[in-house]
Amino acid sequence: MPNILTEPEHVSRSEALVLRNYDERILQPIGPVGIITHQLEQSFSDAVNFHLCNRRALTIAKYPEQRQLAGYYRSEYRIPVSLKRFNSGEGHATILDTVRGHDLFIVTDVLNYGQSYIRYNQKVSISPDEHFEDLCRLISAAHGVSKRINVVMPYLYQGRRYRRDSRESLDCAVMLNRLFELGISNFVTFDAHDERIANAVPRHNFESAATSFQLIEALLSECSDLQIDKDHFMVISADEASISRCIYYASVLRVPLGIFYRKYDPRLLNRSEYTLQKLKRTAEKKFLGENISGKDVLIVDDMIDSGKTVLECAEKLKAQDVRRVFIAVSFAQFSEGIENFNEAYDNGLINKVFATNLSYQPPALLETEWFCDVNLAKYLALLIDGINHDASLSKLINPTERIYSLLNSFKGDKNGQN
Repeated sequence: MPNILTEPEHVSRSEALVLRNYDERILQPIGPVGIITHQLEQSFSDAVNFHLCNRRALTIAKYPEQRQLAGYYRSEYRIPVSLKRFNSGEGHATILDTVRGHDLFIVTDVLNYGQSYIRYNQKVSISPDEHFEDLCRLISAAHGVSKRINVVMPYLYQGRRYRRDSRESLDCAVMLNRLFELGISNFVTFDAHDERIANAVPRHNFESAATSFQLIEALLSECSDLQIDKDHFMVISADEASISRCIYYASVLRVPLGIFYRKYDPRLLNRSEYTLQKLKRTAEKKFLGENISGKDVLIVDDMIDSGKTVLECAEKLKAQDVRRVFIAVSFAQFSEGIENFNEAYDNGLINKVFATNLSYQPPALLETEWFCDVNLAKYLALLIDGINHDASLSKLINPTERIYSLLNSFKGDKNGQN
């Protein structure tokens, strides 16, 4: 019998994935699972494989007959591949092991700038565009032999280009259509910048999984002295684009919501030297909300790019005498480095930044005192297992019930009830 890793009851994710539909019989897998994780950071790839093995061990303990299925339980689900480049920068992909008859999952991190190659005798990091082209190469290499091809792209490539303003390219829609035209069956991402991008591929399966449960769990674990109520805690939207996401957080936490917005004069748009983007960058940032003096606040967004927006918000919040400032995002890019965040932490502007490990994180970031790495390897492994069985993903993707259970347990612990 394989070794099984257990987990606390109130944070159990495994129970959110049920491999049955109408009776007690387990759903049968589409085929043996094969995972291509070449574009991921190595430790995250190892963790996903480990948790998938553990999940299968739990299933076999309950349904021993599953062990008889060819390839159902293996110590290694990853398929080795080669992604090489010529000196000119042109790439080519080779799958180094059989994927015939497999239910293939290609997991890609388009933000992984930790990978590099030599181009014209210069070492350059692999860009998101190049990662996407490598993904397309892998799909074309596997097409026709695997039973099904599924793409897991945690950070949605070109997700910020989900709508057209003026004469602009619709990059995200083009990307999704291209992948489904190549023959993939399922597309999974996490916290898409705007989930309405699914309208670009209405006849295909597009899933956007939430990371809110894991981020809230990490916040409560790291800061056990928090008081999650309307008198001591508040959720803050850093800009207008994050309002809907923050409404969800404020609703499940049952706390007030505050909003930052940029106040500008629309009449300036009539002048040729101004664009809407330029106006918003230079406009004054205003806070809309109730009194926050003495409260802990949580700034929520889907990503940190350079970090200027959240740091500007933190500075204004501290000026209003908030107690502590926490930041929670799905993806932390820190495209201009972490020095500004180090300085903000030293000056007491921020207390903790929570971000998932779904995208590449440099070693220097993980060594800082203010950063908390939120591990989603198990969540991803469960999604892969569920899709392989064609099981319902509703409870796994929608974390509301688990968040309520987590909050009840947290408040019970603080009141000495558990």
